[in-house]
Amino acid sequence: MQIYIKEDASNEFKKSIASFDKLEKVSDKPTSKHYFIYDSNGLSFVKDSSNPKEILHVDFLKGSIGWRMKRVSHERNLKKALGKVDKKLLIFDATAGLLTDSMIFLSLGHKVVAVEQSKILFSLVKDAIIRAKANIPELENLIFLNDNSMDVYKSMSKEVDVIYLDPMYPIFKKNTKKSGKIESIKKILELENFKDENDNFIKKFFDVDYRKIILKRPLKHRKNYSNINYQVFGKTTRFDIYL
Repeated sequence: MQIYIKEDASNEFKKSIASFDKLEKVSDKPTSKHYFIYDSNGLSFVKDSSNPKEILHVDFLKGSIGWRMKRVSHERNLKKALGKVDKKLLIFDATAGLLTDSMIFLSLGHKVVAVEQSKILFSLVKDAIIRAKANIPELENLIFLNDNSMDVYKSMSKEVDVIYLDPMYPIFKKNTKKSGKIESIKKILELENFKDENDNFIKKFFDVDYRKIILKRPLKHRKNYSNINYQVFGKTTRFDIYL
């Protein structure tokens, strides 16, 4: 894979792509079908060179996630899913993705261990963390890993208060335009040969010891597990809580 570097890269940035054993640096237009770009905005990923304007870029200081963090007091559904707590929780985000909900957990004052299996997604988010940490002190309460979620959880299960599971949503034709980032993530996972085995992945966490699991699903998605303790419903999403 190639990375098109337009700006001088800092040592911290180099850490965000350190998980790649072979990453060819180019100073001109990349020749590969998919590639990274590093410029003044940070790290981005082009998943198809035939459409170079369609890129995936993560920024915690602006856009939808920046807006949500500024109004974290309005995140009623995530608060209800966590329940009434009088202490700082350790939340294990087993499906970190773009780290969207974990950033809300951090803003609510909790600690988070987030794990992402994709090296590409991990690199994009790691770079976003580097760029945002001076402005978001809560990031000090985050441990972000590129690893297998179950392996990490087993090593620290006794410390975890909540397991958070947000596996990929199915993309329906009627909402494809609204799911640009989800579609990009799906294509990246396919590129890295990660199979879509959501049900099997979720089941593994129900088979180990846990205090609480929060499973995020589309509102009308089928219920695969019957022992739900309670649910929190939003307009398009629901949270199934298991104790």
